[in-house]
Amino acid sequence: MVRATRSVGPVLRVCEAGGDARELRLRLLDALRRAVDFDFHAFVLTDPETSVGSAPVAAVPHVRDLPRLIRLKYLTEVNRWTGLAEPPVALLSVGDPARGPLWRELLAGYGVRDVASVVFRDRFGCWGFLDLWRTGGVFDPGEAAFLAEVAGPVTAALRRAQADTFVTRPPGARRLGPLVLLLSPELAVLGQTPETHDFLTALIPPAPDRQPIPASAYNVAAQLLAVEAGVDGNQPSARVHLGDGLWLTLRAARIGGRDIAVTIEETPPGERVALFCRAYGLSARETELLGHLAAGADTREVARRMFLAENTVQDHLKSVFARTGARNRRTLLARALGWTPGADNAGSGPAVTV
Repeated sequence: MVRATRSVGPVLRVCEAGGDARELRLRLLDALRRAVDFDFHAFVLTDPETSVGSAPVAAVPHVRDLPRLIRLKYLTEVNRWTGLAEPPVALLSVGDPARGPLWRELLAGYGVRDVASVVFRDRFGCWGFLDLWRTGGVFDPGEAAFLAEVAGPVTAALRRAQADTFVTRPPGARRLGPLVLLLSPELAVLGQTPETHDFLTALIPPAPDRQPIPASAYNVAAQLLAVEAGVDGNQPSARVHLGDGLWLTLRAARIGGRDIAVTIEETPPGERVALFCRAYGLSARETELLGHLAAGADTREVARRMFLAENTVQDHLKSVFARTGARNRRTLLARALGWTPGADNAGSGPAVTV
């Protein structure tokens, strides 16, 4: 086994500092570049359950090729992030690059000679993946070993960053109704509902005087193409944080057998609670308990449903408080369900006995 000889210290310090998921990834890329040289990159957050990309940070040769790039990425089985295990790193140059349509049909034309692919996965789900592209040569085994060594700490930092988004929503926070983006099979934008533009701008702010890039929608639609091609069986959906504790779910489906509709709506309470539990690393018992509380059960009812003593339920709840930093049930549930204190939370889940 090749061991990394580069210092992992700068990357570990960035991971320990944490912060917003976007800023965290930008700082990680800077730290990684000190040890591993690369020309272009795509650092994508993923839904931990479906592994579908939800929010990318990328630098690519030509932005106009982004829809094609994402479509080919999802249709490529070679070194696909959903198939990487241990080590969680793979190099395109180890093997036949031409086996993958992404390199064969696009990256070769950019002069890319190698791609280092890393997946950030733990027992709670897949939190992201990173592709580093190099045009001047290939990555060596030492560089691959370095990326494998930092994958664990980066995974933990990404999960913490997602957990930190579950805040109590501020008074006056808007609720988002369903939005739709219509794409062609090649992922060209054909149409959208009026508010979709505002959502895309807030999710991935574009450069001044530029139209927003629907990269999150491209990822979900590309996953639909991957499912249809038999490359991957995960659902074409992803949950993404917009801001102020608001989580949205994107889903892709065919319209009339040809075009692809990507729907964007506020994440339903059950899906949101499940994501909350994954992000905070709750145990199976703790997850079950929180699900019962979110459904409106009090301590006695939770004990009956889980076949536990009431004192044991309280012990589990204390553990949940410790993991999430919540001080009481009301705060815990407000964060998990996306409630706004003092607001009409109709449609955001059942009433809860606290």
